[in-house]
Amino acid sequence: MKSEKAVLTGDALREVVEARARRLGFEAFRVTRPDAVPHLRERLPEWLAAGHHGTMDWMEERAEQRAAPSALWADTRSIVMLGMNAGPERDPLELLRLKDRGAIAAYAQRRDYHEVVKGKLKELGGFLAAKSGHPVKVFVDTAPVMEKPLAQAAGLGWQGKHTVLISREHGNWLMLGAIFARADLAPDTAEADHCGSCRRCLDICPTDAFPAPYRLDARRCIAYLTIEHHGPIPVEFREKIGNRVFGCDDCLAVCPWNKFAGAAREARMAARADLCAPPLADLARLDEAGFRARFAGTPIKRTGRDRFLRNVLIAIGNSDDAALAGEAVACLNEPDPVVRGAAVWACGRLLSAERLHDLFESRGRSEADAHVREEWRAAARLSMGEASPRES
Repeated sequence: MKSEKAVLTGDALREVVEARARRLGFEAFRVTRPDAVPHLRERLPEWLAAGHHGTMDWMEERAEQRAAPSALWADTRSIVMLGMNAGPERDPLELLRLKDRGAIAAYAQRRDYHEVVKGKLKELGGFLAAKSGHPVKVFVDTAPVMEKPLAQAAGLGWQGKHTVLISREHGNWLMLGAIFARADLAPDTAEADHCGSCRRCLDICPTDAFPAPYRLDARRCIAYLTIEHHGPIPVEFREKIGNRVFGCDDCLAVCPWNKFAGAAREARMAARADLCAPPLADLARLDEAGFRARFAGTPIKRTGRDRFLRNVLIAIGNSDDAALAGEAVACLNEPDPVVRGAAVWACGRLLSAERLHDLFESRGRSEADAHVREEWRAAARLSMGEASPRES
């Protein structure tokens, strides 16, 4: 008979699993317990009750499992937290000066990290299960797991005042994943907060999305508005969005701890040249097929073409480039009223009062959607003062 494979425990188990994690490309490896973040039972409900999650209803669903990892899987005895560096190759703030081009968040300029990290996590999880003789579950932002508090409890870093995890070795550019294990692994020491009196991340936010340190109001966050938010972008935030067409890196880019961070090492996490400041005109001309082809395999594809085009039109309206007005005019024919509304806003910013009036007479007067009609009225006020095209 064949002998059964030896089962490893304790330090021996951790040593081989961590070594395999390093070979797979994970730069950070730490362990915590499922009961290591009891404060989540109070803080998460408070955040949700304040409405700071916006329209992200999935944050409310299964909230108990988010607040208590053992509620997600009762057999969990250890949680292995892992991080993969996704540091940018250039300063993200440089892109904001290129007003005729789109600024895309650093993490979205590359292959969707969910795909990259989850594949490696599954391989590592299988290895851990085989070596320990116990089952595991792997998670990469796809289940009710509060990765950042768990990562802090495990010692990967700490949640900064901008609520993002900061690592002393990698700045705030780590992509996180978790393995819930039935095996018993010794936990690491939680990381202390090293933000001190620094508040650069809070002060740079264009939309004042932080009502207090360590608290984010997603409803004011440009990343939320350009990615998660459905419907029109609230008028009060449009100018402040600038040329950001997907996400925002401002609060991340100014963190002093980034001086220790390097660019991503994993080949599949390398930034794509065509996603670094692409021309707004090119983005505005993408049809559905073109959008899907251009952004295949990236996080942008999941947002959808219409929502992305809405963002592009806001950026066009902020460009101060009259040469881009034609792109906004062309989008007045889009079937999605949210896209048409953004196109009207951009036209109001770039066109003369006379040209805007002509467009209203030919298109705006017959607009069926109430939201877009209001956009026409607002565009007219912007272009001609208080006078607006008279409706029939």
